[in-house]
Amino acid sequence: MTKPLTYIDLFAGAGGLSEGFIRAGFNPIAHVEMDENACDTIKTRLLYHHLVKENKEDIYKKYLLKEINREKLYQNDPDRLLDSVINTEITKETINDVFEKIDRQIRKKQVDVIIGGPPCQAYSLIGRSRDPNRMAFDKRNFLFEYYAEFLKRYKPQYFVFENVTGLLTASDYLNRMIELFQSKEVGYTVEYQTLNASNFGVLQNRKRVIIIGKLGNTSFKYPDFEKKIHNWTIKPHLFNDLPFLKPGDEHDFIDYSNETSDYLNESAIRNGLPFVTQHISRPHNKRDLEIYKIAIEKWLNEGKRLHYNEIPESLKTHKNEKSFLDRFKVVDPNGVSHTLVAHIAKDGHYYIYPDLNQIRSISVREAARIQSFPDDYYFEGGRSAAFKQIGNAVPPLLAFAIATIIYK
Repeated sequence: MTKPLTYIDLFAGAGGLSEGFIRAGFNPIAHVEMDENACDTIKTRLLYHHLVKENKEDIYKKYLLKEINREKLYQNDPDRLLDSVINTEITKETINDVFEKIDRQIRKKQVDVIIGGPPCQAYSLIGRSRDPNRMAFDKRNFLFEYYAEFLKRYKPQYFVFENVTGLLTASDYLNRMIELFQSKEVGYTVEYQTLNASNFGVLQNRKRVIIIGKLGNTSFKYPDFEKKIHNWTIKPHLFNDLPFLKPGDEHDFIDYSNETSDYLNESAIRNGLPFVTQHISRPHNKRDLEIYKIAIEKWLNEGKRLHYNEIPESLKTHKNEKSFLDRFKVVDPNGVSHTLVAHIAKDGHYYIYPDLNQIRSISVREAARIQSFPDDYYFEGGRSAAFKQIGNAVPPLLAFAIATIIYK
């Protein structure tokens, strides 16, 4: 038997990238993440994978059904598994401590791959447009330098670095990254491309820059990913089995309302549970619901987005009608969703459910499905924390495609 391949996940978020690598056959050594709720989500998911291997899935199911609490679930932790999740910000002051904690987890294992993507706000077009200094002094611009320190220390055969397409227009940073990763000191051959998650079975138009590096000076050709041709769409294939929700409804678990679809089975979004978790909708005030109704009607009847300057005067709350007119957006029921972002944690205006019978923004589970997370993936920390984690995540289906190529 060949030894299992291993990885370290930096800036791990809620574990979307990690989920794809585990599904492809990799074993995690450590996850490093500064957000405490996201770390708890990773811990819960790691225990899920452990319990599946031990044929003890019923314990995890009891947790989802609130029959046991998290403390009871974590009592099923095998040898230091939860210690492998390191909840800290990677800085000059903390990096040596992170190295020590990872070294304790390695236990003579080779690190085969390092994965992860630093927080993207410093590279995003929106982030730069909102900052008077265009994020020039944001410390997150230079997190790739810490990433390189991990490459130097552990010398994995490959690394996968994920970030927003705004990195391409922040060309100075991109050039510095490539230069650093390819330097003699770090020692990788590097290629990058923009990948769209919709080409990998994710029902979302989500473009991301994926940098892949191979150790050494040898020739390296970027993987030739096969595009998934399909006719799957949001309403009939992704949402159709989820129960009716009113604004403010909270179902930690609830039975499915319809049979599964080919898409849900093939994508492993529905993967055996007889119920769906975290089908939770945020409450909305009367004004927002009236705007949502107008936006849904306009999209379903005309195929057009509602702009802020078209909203009735009685529903407007400010005078700015020149910038950010595209503030209310309906998810396309007959296509794939527009890009999901972490702002969904603050309000649901940009992700309105596409049905006049359910005037609301999308639920936590609907957002997770748009990102291709399986229905048994549990996000810790409550509704807002879950939305934030989901919006920041790498879709597991995209991660699985990358991990499969790297594994081979």
